[in-house]
Amino acid sequence: MTGAPTGPRHPTDITLHQQSQILEIGFDDGKRFRLSSEYLRVLSPSAEVRGHGTGQEVLQTGKKDVRIQAVEPVGNYAVKLVFSDGHDTGLYSWEYLYELGSDEHALWQDYLARLEKAGASRER
Repeated sequence: MTGAPTGPRHPTDITLHQQSQILEIGFDDGKRFRLSSEYLRVLSPSAEVRGHGTGQEVLQTGKKDVRIQAVEPVGNYAVKLVFSDGHDTGLYSWEYLYELGSDEHALWQDYLARLEKAGASRER
């Protein structure tokens, strides 16, 4: 077999840019992602957003102006993001953050389509 094994990715640095509300994450494979606070909030891995099973997801609306107030490490595997709307229950694992970065365009387009279908808005 040739090639390096692909295992879990680990961040090399995480920076919250306060002005732009972008969370920038560099990973050990050289990839860098710049994720907006709104994107991270509406795709939170929490039960409040994802539900407790398939089909129980709760569409997040009115989150365009949400801000990240804190980035708190959780062990060596995740961060907890504290948002200005009080949401702070999602644990963003390194794997999930990597997935959000890698699939950002498709995930964001899916979110916008679900908003439109529901007749909902990103605005408060």
